[in-house]
Amino acid sequence: MHISTASKRLCVLAIKSEIMRSAGAYLREQGFIEILPVILSPVTDPLHHETYGGAIDYYGRPYQLTKSMILHKQIALRTAPKIFCFSPNVRMEPEERARLGRYLAEFVQLDLEVRDGTRNELIRIGEGLLLAILRGVKERCPGELELLKRDLAILKRPFRQITYLEAEQQFGKKFDDALSKSLAAPSWVIDFPREVREFYDREDTSRPGTLLDMDLIYPEGYAEALSGGEREHTLSRILRRFEQDGIDPQRFSEYLKAVEEGIPPSAGFGIGVERLTRYICGLDHVKEARLFPKVPGAVGSI
Repeated sequence: MHISTASKRLCVLAIKSEIMRSAGAYLREQGFIEILPVILSPVTDPLHHETYGGAIDYYGRPYQLTKSMILHKQIALRTAPKIFCFSPNVRMEPEERARLGRYLAEFVQLDLEVRDGTRNELIRIGEGLLLAILRGVKERCPGELELLKRDLAILKRPFRQITYLEAEQQFGKKFDDALSKSLAAPSWVIDFPREVREFYDREDTSRPGTLLDMDLIYPEGYAEALSGGEREHTLSRILRRFEQDGIDPQRFSEYLKAVEEGIPPSAGFGIGVERLTRYICGLDHVKEARLFPKVPGAVGSI
C-alpha cells in the first residue's frame, strides 16, 4: 500500500512525539530531573571534527550557539544528581556530510548526566532508555509503524560490546557505517583512543591513552546512535588535556572558573532525537525526521 508524503510525515511526527514522551517518562522513573537547555553561551563543546562557527555578538561579547550541553551538564550536577534535557544543537557541518543521510545543521539531542556515574552505569541506563522508547512506540504507535512498514525487533540486554581498536581492525579507520551494516542489533563501541575525542572525556588512569567512553551503534546502516562516557572534572587534568590537544585555555575561561570552584565526577551521554526517529521509522535521510530541516550545505529553507 502506497503512503502519501503527507501521511508519512504525520506518522513520523507522531512517532517522534512518542519517543520524547516515553524517554522523559523513563528518565523521571529513574530519578532524573529535566532542566531547560542553554541556547547561547560564551562556551560550548569544541568537538573533535570540523564545523563552521556559530558566534554572535551578545551585548558586545562573543557568544556561541550551543553545539552540545556537555559543559553545562557537568556544572548543573552541582545542583541535582541526575539531569536531562532536550537540547537544540547547531552544528554547521561540511556540505559533503549531507550525503551520508545522518547529519543536520540543527537538531535536538536528549542529553543526560549522572553525578558520580560510571560508564557501566550509563550503559545500563542507555539500554533501558532505548528499550523503554521502543516499547512506547510499539504500544502507542502501531498504526504508524504499519503504514511505514516498520517491524521493531524486541531487543535483548546486555547489548554486544566491541572495542574501538577491534572495530578499526575489522572495518577500517572510519568504521561506523561498515560496522553498523554488519549488526543485527544495537551494539556498543568502547575504549576510544584519547586523540579522537574531546578534552572532557576521562582517560583511564590504569590504561593511559584510553578513554572511558562509549558509542551506541544502530544496526542496518543507521550508524551512531549515542555518544558519551565518563568525564574529566579536575582542573589539573583538564589543563593537561588542553595542552595535549592544543586548546587555548582562554577560550574556556568561564568553564575553567566553574571547574576551579569544583564540579563533581560524572558520566553521561547524548542521543540524537532525529537519528533515533530515523532508525525507528526506517527513513532514508534524517531530514525526514523533522519539519523545517537544515541540511549541511543547503540554504534557503525556512
